[in-house]
Amino acid sequence: MQVWRICKAKFAETAFSGEGARLYAGRWNPAGVRMVYASQSLALAAVEFFVHLDPSVAPDDLVSMSAILPDDKVERLDISELPKDWRSMDHPVPRKIGAEWAVSKRSVALQVPSVAVEGEWNMLLNPLHPGFAKIKIGKPKPFQFDARMFRSNSR
Repeated sequence: MQVWRICKAKFAETAFSGEGARLYAGRWNPAGVRMVYASQSLALAAVEFFVHLDPSVAPDDLVSMSAILPDDKVERLDISELPKDWRSMDHPVPRKIGAEWAVSKRSVALQVPSVAVEGEWNMLLNPLHPGFAKIKIGKPKPFQFDARMFRSNSR
């Protein structure tokens, strides 16, 4: 299974280390828990990255990176485990689920639903799982958003 990440070029070398998540809490992790956020398509990775950008500034220092996961090490979250309001900012339940999954090391990857695009799936990767070394990480490639995504709404 192929997954994708987009990051600033200066972070490409550590894009699959989980260091960013360790430093900063995310939807699926509290600070202190290493994990790598990835998407099941480059388009979804772009949307997931885009929702965190300043809409007036088009970044010019991005790269995309793909990785190939061993299929036998992927787990899928049962959406029924999530409360109805799980998409709200800083909801504790997704963080608890992600932290428990990461600490358990029961799989190298966990499919989780996207908030940015309902019906799509992201992938959490556990860099501390023994099978993480089997993930084949590709080389970074320059990535640019279409300039129209950053133009002013006034016409």
